[in-house]
Amino acid sequence: MSKPIYTEKAECQDCYKCVRECPVKAIMVIDGSAQVITEACILCGRCTEVCPVGAKKIRDDLGDAMELLVKKDKVYVSLAPTFRTEFAGLAPGKLIAAIKSLGFAGVSETALGAQEVSASCARLLSKGKNPLLISSACPSVVHLIEQYYPNKVPFITPVDSPLQAHAKMLRKAISEDIGIVFIGPCVAKKNESPNSFDVALTFTDLRRWFNVSNIDWAGLDTNETFTLGAAEEGGLYPIDGGMIDGIKFYNPPENTQYMAFSGVKDIVEALDELDPNSFDCPVFIETLACAGGCVNGPGVSKRGSTAIKRYKIQSLTPLAPDSREELEIDLGKKFRSREIKQQTHSKAAIAAALLKIGKKRGEDELNCGGCGYDTCKEFAAALIEEKAEPAMCVSYLRKLAQNKASALIKAMPSGVVIVDENLRIIESNHRFAELAGTDACIVSEANPDLEGAYLDRIINFSDLFAKALTEGTEVEVQDIRHNGRIIRLTLFSIQKHHVLGGVLQDITEPVIQQEQIIEKANEVMRKNLSTVQQIAFLLGENAADSEVLLSSIVKSFGNKKEEKD
Repeated sequence: MSKPIYTEKAECQDCYKCVRECPVKAIMVIDGSAQVITEACILCGRCTEVCPVGAKKIRDDLGDAMELLVKKDKVYVSLAPTFRTEFAGLAPGKLIAAIKSLGFAGVSETALGAQEVSASCARLLSKGKNPLLISSACPSVVHLIEQYYPNKVPFITPVDSPLQAHAKMLRKAISEDIGIVFIGPCVAKKNESPNSFDVALTFTDLRRWFNVSNIDWAGLDTNETFTLGAAEEGGLYPIDGGMIDGIKFYNPPENTQYMAFSGVKDIVEALDELDPNSFDCPVFIETLACAGGCVNGPGVSKRGSTAIKRYKIQSLTPLAPDSREELEIDLGKKFRSREIKQQTHSKAAIAAALLKIGKKRGEDELNCGGCGYDTCKEFAAALIEEKAEPAMCVSYLRKLAQNKASALIKAMPSGVVIVDENLRIIESNHRFAELAGTDACIVSEANPDLEGAYLDRIINFSDLFAKALTEGTEVEVQDIRHNGRIIRLTLFSIQKHHVLGGVLQDITEPVIQQEQIIEKANEVMRKNLSTVQQIAFLLGENAADSEVLLSSIVKSFGNKKEEKD
């Protein structure tokens, strides 16, 4: 099966926002394109939410769901309780009717399975054998612990997730042969357990299916009901603290301490220092990978206020009865470590990697986070592991560009100067100082680039720069006289009205050479004109042509000289 989350390479814009936001850095940059490392990914879906161009995609399983409807006699939907916020303006009966119109035999609430999970957790707490239990309801958090916190795996509640429990309930109540399609806000469900259910769709997928099916919403029956009945307190699971409320309904030990963490960042901080030996009473920790709960999952079709979503879940979820019949379904589950081995690198290796991005000293390590990593050393480790590329370092690219530009400026045979809006020199080369004059050469010995010097104190034609800055001149070329030289000055805008560049070329020698040629030509004409006239009758038109040709040479050079002056 293809990856649940993948990158549309042609759309990736090298912004590294996904690297920055990925809580486990399961992103590898290849040729500037950020690719998901599937085996390291915990499927939180955060990258799909933050990608500014939508290059991170969630696998489209709509075709698989449609195919399942053809293959199976009866296919049921396990609908996540987040439907109350996703379709807040739609009566549950009408939503059920719309889903059934797609070809499904019925729609049942995943929250029914959540209620059974709550009951199982309460029983485990009552046995008192577990000083610490971490919820297994969120498959993304389970991935996180199995892969990155293997020492915490024994504390994962050994119970099926609500979806897995619900799938068992449906098959027990209806038939083992039915097809089951989950619909909700979760991406991790796409990779949770292929043996429990058949296909996992997002709410975005469902809306797309509705759109292409031309459903007659006005004609739908609003009296349709959920298969296996309506859920109650299990409907609180998609908000943080909701699972804890469900467990309390089943009377766990009164001395149990409860904690709820949502968002991978907060969960990671909790797991980092978590020591069950610190507790002297049973502790249950509810964890949801999405900040605020499943109501903010990557598979919802629209964002909105978490407070409003929480209010809707709490106000629309029916209260639980005083008691409920216990179902005889085995919800036991074992979890195992699938640890992602973290590579370790020597200080020398890290230093060598840092050197590749121009960081020779500690003060060079800006830790700006532009590359997506929190520190330069973390980025260096990613370089060693070939998960990152030097071009991801913004400061390195900037310095590289500056060094290239500076080297080019210094190597140019022409004088080059760059000034700011206040006519202070940003950078220049030695040739500029030579053309500017003796004083500039003396200053350049102490300050080679003349950085910070005022241009009007260096040259007598700074007014041309000032005018170009004021007018926002793109490119301007003119010849001027300075210190007995003829200078061809080319002005060009770098940042309009703010930064201006100037290239100075000494064209004195070519101009003198032209004047000498003209003078020699005139002398030749004067000396030979009488001779030409005397033999004109012998040469005929050829003599006239010679005079015209020589005159044209003189005129041509003369015109050029006038243009320069």
